[in-house]
Amino acid sequence: MDLVDKVCVITGASSGIGKSLASKLSLRGAKVVLAARRNSKLEEIRESIEKEGGKCFGVKTDITKKLECKNLIDETINHYKKIDILILAAGVSMWSPFEKISDISFFDDLMATNYTGAVHCVHAALPSLISTNGMIVSCSTAQAIVGFTNHSGYAASKHALHGFLDTLEMELGGKVKFLETCLGWIKGTNMRSNAFGPNGKKMGETKRKHSSNSVELDVCVEKIISAIVIEKEKVYIPWKLKLIPFLDLFFGKFLRNKINKAVHSE
Repeated sequence: MDLVDKVCVITGASSGIGKSLASKLSLRGAKVVLAARRNSKLEEIRESIEKEGGKCFGVKTDITKKLECKNLIDETINHYKKIDILILAAGVSMWSPFEKISDISFFDDLMATNYTGAVHCVHAALPSLISTNGMIVSCSTAQAIVGFTNHSGYAASKHALHGFLDTLEMELGGKVKFLETCLGWIKGTNMRSNAFGPNGKKMGETKRKHSSNSVELDVCVEKIISAIVIEKEKVYIPWKLKLIPFLDLFFGKFLRNKINKAVHSE
């Protein structure tokens, strides 16, 4: 896929993977539409991209609200007349054993952002994506294919998104391309500080260190863009995550012990 003049809508574009994708895609000639909840951040990123000669604009969007997702897509089509790529990069995580959670209400927030919000965006963008034979890119995680200690609600929301997009791909029969990015721990994002803790509040800065298998943000984003260009259906970052489906099928107990060990070493 040639990215020049491709119209890319990116949710979660105010930070982390979404922000980095917006910048790097614009440098490759894509026309980027930034979606996030904070106008100030959208404006800051827009100015940065345009200083580098990129083309973009921002639409203040809370993806948990269906009408705001529809407005995002309507604004994009009004401006650029089409959508070629929808990148689902908005997400929020958690860190707590389920039995220690005192306020379970944040599970609603996890599902609203990680699953329902993505569904809202896909539903609104689908007619345009079909007309361009476009691509849906989900910034997913290993927790979409296997359970993960301290991430019960997060894993559930990512399992839901995986199941939805897998089913949609079957239904559409090639009318739209799909790329699922299965990500491990990525350095340089705010996922950890914004994660929900056992009291239902954001955890803030943490002393937990990244493991040796963690991937730098720039490396991660370049791999995602490469996968978009060659139109892959799935990419694992780091590559070791590719072993999870096999290990889960034949060595499930071993895999879960390894996951527990990895989590508790963080």
